Amino acid sequence: MHRGIKLTAVLVLAGGLLCLASKEPTLQELEAKAEAARLEDRPQLYLEIAQRQLDSADQSYKAGLSDAGRASVDDVTRYAGKACDAAIQSGKKLKNTEIVVRKMADKLRDIKRTVNFDDQAPVQQAADQLETLRTKLLSHMFGKGKP
Repeated sequence: MHRGIKLTAVLVLAGGLLCLASKEPTLQELEAKAEAARLEDRPQLYLEIAQRQLDSADQSYKAGLSDAGRASVDDVTRYAGKACDAAIQSGKKLKNTEIVVRKMADKLRDIKRTVNFDDQAPVQQAADQLETLRTKLLSHMFGKGKP
């Protein structure tokens, strides 16, 4: 009797998780949502896209798919740049954007240590670009020209 209840509970839980997983928007849907969103909501959406692409790059490099990894890394820098620009333009979510960009740069440096030598330069370059974005955000947050 208890075994049947446990099995039912596991099946219900698994079904619920499948429903949640299937409702996760695609990258194209997120990008369209970000473009249509209010300026102050864009940084979070762009950061979500960048984070997904960072995870995709990590998985691609682990699977030995260098070209897919490079494309994902390029997307990380592009969407992180859009997030930073939107945060600066709106003056909102600057701190959160800086924190997430810092963590993504750290993750890129971790990825760099695991990839082939030929793939290390583009990953390091992307990490450097994210650090430049962080500096830009920090300058905007704490710069002398701030009112």
